[in-house]
Amino acid sequence: MNKNFKFSSLAELEAFLYELRNRGSKFSLDRMYSLCAALGNPQEKFKSLHIAGTNGKGSVCAMLEHILSCKGYKCGMYTSPHLVYLGERIKFCGRAVAREELLSLMKRVSCVADELFSACEDADKPSFFEYMTAAAFLYFAEMRADFAVVETGLGGRLDATNILKKPVLCAITSISLDHTEFLGDSIEQIAAEKAGIIKPGVPVVCGVMPSSARSVISQIALSRGARSYFVEDSFPLGISSMPETSLGGSYQRKNAATAFLCAKILNSSGTVEISEDEILGYLKSVSWPARWQNIPLKENGTFMILDASHNIEGACELEENLRKLSEDNPDKKIVVSVGSLESGRARALLKAIGRYASRVVLLEPENPRALSFEKLEALLPENFPPYRRGRVSDMFPKKGFCAEISEGEILVSTGSIYLAGEVLAALNGEKSDNLCDVLPNK
Repeated sequence: MNKNFKFSSLAELEAFLYELRNRGSKFSLDRMYSLCAALGNPQEKFKSLHIAGTNGKGSVCAMLEHILSCKGYKCGMYTSPHLVYLGERIKFCGRAVAREELLSLMKRVSCVADELFSACEDADKPSFFEYMTAAAFLYFAEMRADFAVVETGLGGRLDATNILKKPVLCAITSISLDHTEFLGDSIEQIAAEKAGIIKPGVPVVCGVMPSSARSVISQIALSRGARSYFVEDSFPLGISSMPETSLGGSYQRKNAATAFLCAKILNSSGTVEISEDEILGYLKSVSWPARWQNIPLKENGTFMILDASHNIEGACELEENLRKLSEDNPDKKIVVSVGSLESGRARALLKAIGRYASRVVLLEPENPRALSFEKLEALLPENFPPYRRGRVSDMFPKKGFCAEISEGEILVSTGSIYLAGEVLAALNGEKSDNLCDVLPNK
């Protein structure tokens, strides 16, 4: 067998990907341009919508994909990270790529990459995320997608997805301080990195964000002849006037407003024929798990909330959602389980949790960057509720059941999205593949 076909089974593919992810990545588009050119530039064979932002970009992608699919378009969606199964990142017509299809795609990408980068050191070969991005583009091209909604991985300007030369629309969902070691330590610097996806003449829709970020994005859009649209201009009365959506959490109305404005612009440009009433209707039937997701626990006689508020901006939304949950369920106590990958994020989450939780379970996500119990405990604020260390497998010992709570309690599981994947897998009687991304090398 040709050495390029180094994996012939799903188990071998998984082993290959574990090895590949440990290379990390570098901020550069050179490898992606070379790799996709060798694959026939599949990213040029479908219309794309390119979405960046600190928070909300996955939800906005899900909303836009749902809107386009409901209108009858063959739509792909590429997002990251995944929750349980790697193929969730690559969806077509609402279906995750099947395991055998993923194996075939990765074989072909690997064959081309091995030949193209055979003389390179491992550090200079395509990364885990670059392999996945190339496979997604190849899949969408071969499935003859009408559209593909593509989420950036990290930043925008030098993200692997930014080889999309002429998307029909760009969107930047929000801007806040996150991944500052890679994107800059100010709102302005991060905004400039995210605005790197803006292309000449391509409209850009911007969600709710600080005025300093708005100013940077407006200037970059203007310099590229791209018209910029801001959600706050279209919804001057604020969140109460924004579209309702089937997704839980008040923050999703901000994301729905961003998706609504995107769809309106696609209609006004003639790219898609869709009415405002249709858009509003489709937003009420979107599915996007682990975003303040209400999960019934019939055997417990109650329900839980699965969430992925994982950074400082998300902590503000988490606190608001916990407040509302407490008000809506005055007869129940709130139990929170939490795990995080970074101290600054964890500190903000723990502060929000401490105000509403009756007790807390600390967890360690199965991720190389996960904060240990000791590090989490060192971040606990004063007057924090009673807590204990826990394990996902102990909390969810069987499908659809939580051993941690009783009928008079509600569990909110929050923090790292990788932790959310572990919890969702356990609830479904499965196990997450733990094929997480490794951050780029600086």
